[in-house]
Amino acid sequence: MMKNKLITLIVLFILVSCQPIAEHISSIDSTLQANATSILEDKLSELNAQSGQVIVMEVQTGQIKALVGLGRKDSADYQSSENFHVQQPTGLVQPISLLVALEAGKVRLNDTVNVGNGIYICKGDTVRDHNWHRGGYGEITLEQGIACSSNIVVAKTMEEAFTNNPKSYFDLLVKMDYGKPDSIVGISNLRPYAVTGNSLMWCSIGYDQLITPIQVLAFYNAIANNGKMVQPQLYQDSVVVINSQIAGKASIDSLKQALLFNVTDGLGKPAFSDKVTVAGRQGTIVISANEDDTEYAVEFCGYFPVDNPKYSIIVSINKTGLPASGGLMAGDVFRQIVNNIMSYIE
Repeated sequence: MMKNKLITLIVLFILVSCQPIAEHISSIDSTLQANATSILEDKLSELNAQSGQVIVMEVQTGQIKALVGLGRKDSADYQSSENFHVQQPTGLVQPISLLVALEAGKVRLNDTVNVGNGIYICKGDTVRDHNWHRGGYGEITLEQGIACSSNIVVAKTMEEAFTNNPKSYFDLLVKMDYGKPDSIVGISNLRPYAVTGNSLMWCSIGYDQLITPIQVLAFYNAIANNGKMVQPQLYQDSVVVINSQIAGKASIDSLKQALLFNVTDGLGKPAFSDKVTVAGRQGTIVISANEDDTEYAVEFCGYFPVDNPKYSIIVSINKTGLPASGGLMAGDVFRQIVNNIMSYIE
């Protein structure tokens, strides 16, 4: 009897050992991946841009439903590119800086800032709003400043809120896990977010830092997820929480209000969808300045539906020369992808 039991156990062990190890199941939606690729490629061709990314993520799970990277070198055609680890400055940090000030109890959305004629000189540095040559915005609220992409609103607000203790601004960013994650299974060479300068003003509007679009998306996804930051993942694994609450409910709700206002009444209008209510923010930033050509990143990051967010999306395009508009260019791609998703959800 004992011998028979032993033989049975050995056979079971062999059978179990011979079973293939369960593979991760991809989270990518092949239809959405193909459609997002087509939409992005059309826009890159239209703009004669160097490269671009589109990432679509489920808000609550962090599962990535589309991961598109395109670029070109010598050819006129765009090729698939594993550029998701490439870090650069981002124009999408301004609402995050506002969240830091809100969380520190330094400001409210209806506070006003005088941006004057769109040119602000601080300690020898000059900050300009995009409409400085048209006379600037004058006195506007913080909510309006986010909606009109005012560098000066953010720079002046951060200066007033944190000038006596700039370290507290950076400490709060760390506490909120800005720049996380620094490792994602399936994406190679992803590095930690890096601060390249010590200027509070320049960091708060997107310069003096290096970050990837997927790390920016993780933060905006946390805003959509009522403050819970989850790990972006390419496989249908269990949900991994990076930070259970990046900021208080009141601060998150205020920023959500500003991101919705941006799409309904601000420069984010090109992202507006007639199929579903969306919220988000556009960004335009210089990533390299050369004598002949200046390279810009034009971006849009947002989520939908606003009342119960299911998806968050980031669009990031690198192009040389003007015009360069995060709203008109990346926001339009965002809108097309949202409408595409809604067309087969309905």
